[in-house]
Amino acid sequence: MVDDNEPAPNIGWIRAMVTAAVIVVVGIAILVYGTNAILTKFHSVARSNLVGIATPMFFVVLLAFAWALRQLQRRNQI
Repeated sequence: MVDDNEPAPNIGWIRAMVTAAVIVVVGIAILVYGTNAILTKFHSVARSNLVGIATPMFFVVLLAFAWALRQLQRRNQI
């Protein structure tokens, strides 16, 4: 548990920029290419059914990604 009386550790500019770049790349890979893979890999399923699967999955993964980032921020990892 994080003690509120202790100051948050500072991270350097290089670590902050590398962390931001990794977060953006992972976010794009998961959210954009992941849902696109669902839409293009399964040819036996109707397109409307795939969209019905990919759209909620996109938002669930987006919320999970935001939650994970918040947990890292709370622990002063980023």
